[in-house]
Amino acid sequence: MSEPTIAVIGLGEAGSRYAAGLAGAGARVRGFDPHHAPDLPGVVHARDAAAAVADADLVLSLVHGRLAVEVASSLLPHIVAPTIYADLNAASPDAMRAVARMAADRGVSMADVAVLAPVPRAGHGTPLLASGDGAPPFAALVGPLGVPVEVIDAPAGVAAERKLLRSVFMKGLAAVVLESLDAARAADAEAWMHDHIAAELDVDGEGHQRVARLVDGTRTHAARREQEMHDALAELEALGAPTDMTRATIAWLARLRAAGAPD
Repeated sequence: MSEPTIAVIGLGEAGSRYAAGLAGAGARVRGFDPHHAPDLPGVVHARDAAAAVADADLVLSLVHGRLAVEVASSLLPHIVAPTIYADLNAASPDAMRAVARMAADRGVSMADVAVLAPVPRAGHGTPLLASGDGAPPFAALVGPLGVPVEVIDAPAGVAAERKLLRSVFMKGLAAVVLESLDAARAADAEAWMHDHIAAELDVDGEGHQRVARLVDGTRTHAARREQEMHDALAELEALGAPTDMTRATIAWLARLRAAGAPD
């Protein structure tokens, strides 16, 4: 499919980058967001969600994770096979399974897609992990457009579960960096501490940039990441795994949110 039609629902930080990147890669892209209408080259802004998804080959949901089920419920009545519904939201495995059931009821293939790195870093070239019956056709459609997808032969919910397991490490790492830097600031040694952390994380000459991404990204998206870590906590508890570090990470994110961090 040389010029697939892709509907991107949600044009925030991630959605706008996917929309623009896929359009630049040769796809016909229609976008819709009731709150944002950024000027994106090659992207047609639809009048509403139904118009955006009509006759699309692929629908990408890129909204807040807590809205994943609600948005899917509103979109799926306007989607018919062979359109693929791909949910890229940071939602819980249960939410992804609920979306998959709704899609199956309409005969629509659904891909549970976990985004494995911050989208601002690589745009639509960000690594993805996908499960569900829609994962193989999703990967086949977006792969030629420069989207790297690892497909798991597993039902929807598995990719979301693995993202949460990864989040335990990534968000925990960010919390440890924040705590170290805050303590070092109180000791008038922040620059020294920053340099040492950067040296430990430096595998490609980007140690300082990596620290900055951990700190700035965590402060900017504290509320969203706090919700993600609550989902991770629930998953760890269901697995019977220890949760000490995850609970500490939640405490850090809650503190940042209470301090008024934007999201």
